[in-house]
Amino acid sequence: MSTTLKFTNIKGNAMATYSELMAQAQALMSQAEQARKNELAAAIADIKAKMKEYGITVADLGGAMTGAKKAAKSKSKAAAKYRGPNGELWAGGPGRKPEWVRAVLAAGKSVEDYRI
Repeated sequence: MSTTLKFTNIKGNAMATYSELMAQAQALMSQAEQARKNELAAAIADIKAKMKEYGITVADLGGAMTGAKKAAKSKSKAAAKYRGPNGELWAGGPGRKPEWVRAVLAAGKSVEDYRI
């Protein structure tokens, strides 16, 4: 047995139920997403046309070329001073400590026991 509660506003008019309002909200979100996709497609087409017209490349815009891979950044330039229980390395510098260091400290041990 399902009970649907209908509320009335101050003027006595029936108000929508939660489920009706949620259905309306979902429909509006779907419409908004479709409008965004349409506008995005139009914007991309416009940008591509202007790039072709003026001979602009992705590199001119400061973007990466498609297919080009970036070199991996090293997390630290400092040499490792500590080796964790599973072979993890840590330089011991400022900033957030690695999870294994926090676990060692939480267990009441000294990180110095792991110095290389």
